[in-house]
Amino acid sequence: MQEKTTTTNVFNEINDIGVIWVMDEAIKLGFYNGNPEWSNLGQGEPETGEMEGAPPRINHFTIEASDNKYGPLNGMLELRTAIAEHYNRLYRVDKTSKYTAENVSIAMGGRLALMRIYSTLSTIRLGYKIPEYPAYGDLIKTQQGRITPVCIPSLKENNYAITSSHFSNAIHELNLDAFLFSNPCNPTGHVIKDRELHNYVTIATEQNCTIIIDEVYSHFIYTDGKPADSPVSAAKYIEDVNVDPVVIVDALTKSFRYPGWRLAWVLGPTHLIEDLGKAGSIIDGGPSLPIQRAALQIFEPHHADQETQALRTVFSKKQNSILKSLREDGIICSNDANSTFYIWGDISQLPFPLNNSDTFFREALKCKVMVVPGHLFDILPQAEKHEMFFTNYVRFSFGPDEKNLIMGLQRISELIKSYR
Repeated sequence: MQEKTTTTNVFNEINDIGVIWVMDEAIKLGFYNGNPEWSNLGQGEPETGEMEGAPPRINHFTIEASDNKYGPLNGMLELRTAIAEHYNRLYRVDKTSKYTAENVSIAMGGRLALMRIYSTLSTIRLGYKIPEYPAYGDLIKTQQGRITPVCIPSLKENNYAITSSHFSNAIHELNLDAFLFSNPCNPTGHVIKDRELHNYVTIATEQNCTIIIDEVYSHFIYTDGKPADSPVSAAKYIEDVNVDPVVIVDALTKSFRYPGWRLAWVLGPTHLIEDLGKAGSIIDGGPSLPIQRAALQIFEPHHADQETQALRTVFSKKQNSILKSLREDGIICSNDANSTFYIWGDISQLPFPLNNSDTFFREALKCKVMVVPGHLFDILPQAEKHEMFFTNYVRFSFGPDEKNLIMGLQRISELIKSYR
């Protein structure tokens, strides 16, 4: 009689990614969310409480009777319209082509939005760079056989960014059909903006290479240590929203400081949005109606502008604090970090063995401080054994509130001093 297959043989083992692995390692040492004894300088979410200058946090909402039913796969019309108008107001006032609800697809979180996008891609060569958000690699691996990932080399002197001319050359040299990237970049804090971002959109359109841009940090923009006047989005440079091959992903998670709401959106040509809804019918069944209805007030113009201007003011101050502290500790921080709430720290000049990201991570955990080792942002290695990149980098987050941030920075300073 043939032996039955066990569950061990039936299911693949799933590994933790990025910050989730970091948190799991910290939990082994007593960390839990809200533990006042810990400083989470590895966290991938901004502080979510009341913030100076920001509108009051939304702490309750009403569920309509109709919200108990299934909703539209691409999201409710009211919210899709509000998001389209939000982008038109910020970026497309002088454009003839405007976004409408038909250009917006809503999903329960950024990774789900990306999964919908990946599921609609044909057999393509998808460009990416490193370092990048770890989840990209794991999501792309679920589409192996259709998507061929192609790494575009990046240089330290450019803060590991891909210039528009480099992007243009890569399309030809690597035969790219599409390019996925975060802008602003997690983890480096580099932001492609102004003329350079305009060039990206123009090149993508002229060379028929779709760009999939993760803009979840689009409002965390700073200039010379001060809050910038406005956010950054490729939406500003698109000529025809239904023709140009530009797909934008954003969410309430970062810039609006509601990660627990798990609400994201995709902007793109109407034909893509229609297909994303079809993909949603297979993958997830559509977004939550009560959460969508609650989100409508977030996109009221005055509310949205007050929130995002306040976060730039508060987070630029925190950025100045963390940069000053890390540099005094001997950690090299690029002058190019003008966005997000991360610092991509080069620890190569620290005393041995702290100049290795895994050692630094483990020693920081002993001090009840969490950081993220740089090699976790080396996504999609093409072989099991390969040169490990970014082993002398650490991603530091200034997402926590100022008190918790300062506590963590003080402990990092004490740790480094103990090895000198």
